[in-house]
This record gives sequence, C-alpha cells and structure tokens, in this order.
Amino acid sequence: MDPADDPQLVVRFWKPHGVLTAFTDREGRETLSDYIDIPDIYAAGRLDRDSEGLLVLTRSKSLRGQLMDPDVGHPRTYLVQVEGIPDETCLRHLRVGVELKDGLTRPARAELLTDPPRLPPRRVPIRVRKSVPDSWLRIELTEGRNRQIRRMTASVGHPTLRLVREAIGPIGIAGLDPGEWQILANDSVADLQASVRRAAESSRSPGGRPPQERRWRG
Repeated sequence: MDPADDPQLVVRFWKPHGVLTAFTDREGRETLSDYIDIPDIYAAGRLDRDSEGLLVLTRSKSLRGQLMDPDVGHPRTYLVQVEGIPDETCLRHLRVGVELKDGLTRPARAELLTDPPRLPPRRVPIRVRKSVPDSWLRIELTEGRNRQIRRMTASVGHPTLRLVREAIGPIGIAGLDPGEWQILANDSVADLQASVRRAAESSRSPGGRPPQERRWRG
C-alpha cells in the first residue's frame, strides 16, 4: 500500500508563522493546503496563526480524538522566547500553576535555557526592544487553553515574543524545516499511540489530573 493511501496515516508538519491551522480561509490567508496536498487528513489540535512548530495530522478519528481530549492531558513541549529573564520565583509560578481568567493552570514543566535553541529565523522578525533583554524557556503543558502560554508568561511579567511547539509526546520537529511535512513511520506512530495510552492511564489513576471542560487549542 502506498503510505499516502493508509487510512490511519499520521503526518508531522512544521507550521510556519502566519499560517492558519485550517485548509481553507475566506480571507485568502495562508493555510495548510498551501503546504500539504494529502486528502482526508485533519490536524489533531491547533496552533495560533502567530505560533510556529509541530502539528500532527491524521486520518485516524480515534487518534485525533485522543490527542484532542482535554481529560487525557497528553504532553506538548514549547520553546518560548520571552521579554526579560525570568527568575526562580517566576519559574515556580509557571510550574505549580498560574491563575488565569479561566482558572488555575495545571502544573507544568518550565526551565530557563542557558543558550538559545537552534531555530531558523522567523520570516516576520521579532520586535525586540534594545533596552530589554530576552531569554528562552522550554515549557511542557498537559492542557491547551486558548493562547495559554502567552497568557501564562504575561501573568508572571515576561510577555512571549516567539512561540514554537517543539514536540507532541515523543514526536518532535527535529529534521524538518518550516513548511515541511513527513509521513510518520509505523514505529513512530506506535510510540505516539503508546504515549497517549500512558497519559490516559495517568489521568484515570488516583491523584491523576482532574477533568477539564475545554478542548485542546495549543
């Protein structure tokens, strides 16, 4: 069977800045169809137009539903450029939970990177103030509220300048350039499915994550 004809097909794609997580747009803006020409495939989650990085797309309704299920809490990892240099107090707030207008965020992993990550330049340059330093964080979430990371970093005094999703579970963007996509091999799909199962089992275990009445966005 041609991999493109696989009914369970899974694709990883590096969404560039400015591209909508949709295949059509009435306003004529760039969409996934400007890059991906595989029929009957849908994104398992979203990235805002001004965010970049990994999207997983699949024909599998089951896998897509699991990846988008807010109760499962499957991990997503982001590289985040912020204004200023967060101190340990700010990082601790991000880790234990930040109070947003729609409630307290789940505990997250957050670390200040010693060196900037190796990323291609964004095609629309970041507006950096010469008088304000910037730094990079790696943040892992198990929920995806609308523009969550931007709201979290702003709430601790460090607005997000650039946001790149690095990974969804075991699937990352390494080896791709912005605008490139790749059909996942069977072993990579199996790793992703196993990661989803582990997250689902964790959410059902005593002391697991509480249910969330919202859908994945990020």
